[in-house]
Amino acid sequence: MRPRQLSRRTVLAGGAAALTACSASGPPPPPSPAPDSPEVVLLKSLIAEKERTIALYSALIADGGGKLVPFRDRHQAHLNELRKHVPAVSLTAATSAAPSSSPTTRKPSLKRLRDLERKAAAARARQLDAVSPGIAQLIASIGACEAVHAIALPRSL
Repeated sequence: MRPRQLSRRTVLAGGAAALTACSASGPPPPPSPAPDSPEVVLLKSLIAEKERTIALYSALIADGGGKLVPFRDRHQAHLNELRKHVPAVSLTAATSAAPSSSPTTRKPSLKRLRDLERKAAAARARQLDAVSPGIAQLIASIGACEAVHAIALPRSL
């Protein structure tokens, strides 16, 4: 038997395939994650805001403001509920990528807390337009609580 010879066409096709495989710069990049929906973006923003508010309350509580514990605890309950509506992967990425804005850059005070609560409550109505009914109800409830906080915060510690 005579050894089989490869045709010129087969050799050229194989060489082209090998050359193409060698010129690739590694595996294709992973697909980029889908961007967050406007609702998830809003929820992440609310979560970051709640974290800053809780830090401000905690700073005042640490300075002897024990009367503020129930207020802070309600914000913590809001934060816990908001987190339930954000995918864990998205939430982790947002927390690690979010710029750290220290709530204590200015001295914490009851006036600052009251202003923060008032502004937050006023913003909630504008945040209801582009969200699902369940999230709208949650945001409205949070806003109502913040409005009450603005009025019910003690005048002194």
